[in-house]
Amino acid sequence: MRLQEPERTYPDRQVLSPRLHLYARFQTLFLPDERDVLVYLPPGYDPERAYPVLYMQDGQKLFGCSSLKREGEAQCTWRAEEAADAAITGHESEPLLIVGVAASEQHRMTDYTPTVDWKMGGGEADKYGRLLVEELLPFLATQYRVKSGASNTGLGGSSLGGLAALYLGLKYPDVFGKLAVHSPSIWWNHRTILALVGEASQHLASRPFIWLDVGEGEGQRTVADTDLLDARLRANGWRAESNLKYLRVPGGTHDEGSWARRVRPMLRFLFPAKR
Repeated sequence: MRLQEPERTYPDRQVLSPRLHLYARFQTLFLPDERDVLVYLPPGYDPERAYPVLYMQDGQKLFGCSSLKREGEAQCTWRAEEAADAAITGHESEPLLIVGVAASEQHRMTDYTPTVDWKMGGGEADKYGRLLVEELLPFLATQYRVKSGASNTGLGGSSLGGLAALYLGLKYPDVFGKLAVHSPSIWWNHRTILALVGEASQHLASRPFIWLDVGEGEGQRTVADTDLLDARLRANGWRAESNLKYLRVPGGTHDEGSWARRVRPMLRFLFPAKR
């Protein structure tokens, strides 16, 4: 006898500010715990207009979201809404929705890693990807008018979240056509992502646009790994300053404050204002 699939229940929208909405405790069938989802709306948001969307990992640290501050956790410091407002009102970026998907407190490393490391475990990014593609994207399309297609849909994150963004962007090229890869954890499982880039590239009909960055203050190994990823992408069909932008940030460090300063140029590259 086939067991009946448990029914999904979706949360009500809470309005934290006129342009920041919270869906608390979004349930998923693919992972063991719920997670909060925050939605940023651009200046001049028009509910009758359709918008592109950028989905971001570690959503609890993305906006000025003191209401989501966890015990013992620093204040949210990405300030992505400030950078997005400036890019949009400055006609650098087209208006867009930014969706922050909060990380699991217990399973962040597991959710964001594509392969199992024999020492550290992990390796359930495929399940996290199903949460995004099969549950969250369709749900938010019922709540907001969003543009369809990979050219209007981005995925991003930093550190392990950046690793997940790159991996899932290559796994779902028909869903995510723009990737924001900030200080990715290339080191994971002996830099397996480098081999995955080569494998995935053989089957891509078109290559997603990729913003890649690293802070030069993150350590020589991290910078060298990111240089290697940039070279691997270019060797597999990406073109620098066309569908690939690689930025090495002088003095940049591996923290939210440094990533905050990279949001505006990232939006300018991935979601440029229509001329």
